[in-house]
Amino acid sequence: MRSAKDYLDEANAVVPKITIEEAMAHHNAGDALFIDVRDGREIAETGTIAGALHIPRGFIEFAADDATPFHNDALTKDGAIILVCGAGGMAALTGKTLIDMGYTNVSNVGGFQAWKDAGGATE
Repeated sequence: MRSAKDYLDEANAVVPKITIEEAMAHHNAGDALFIDVRDGREIAETGTIAGALHIPRGFIEFAADDATPFHNDALTKDGAIILVCGAGGMAALTGKTLIDMGYTNVSNVGGFQAWKDAGGATE
């Protein structure tokens, strides 16, 4: 039987982790789509990365699949996508799902608080 740790280890093995500084450079250049995968309550309490899409972890398969009526047109298979969550775990799992669905340029920046502490743009 597989554990949560097994799934997380597998996700971390395939989803590149980038530094806050790297992510901020992408944010400043406007060359990546940022997605916050936390639930709406958490985002309402803490804020999120300026301009980030909010697509909860439990909905990503529908938003990422262009065959569903819930597809988000901002998601493109070869576009740069940077994921954020509370600490990095949900972002890694979401990234693994996107990679499994054919997305080729997915990264995990980790947790939102680290972004905020580093002075990243928020809303």
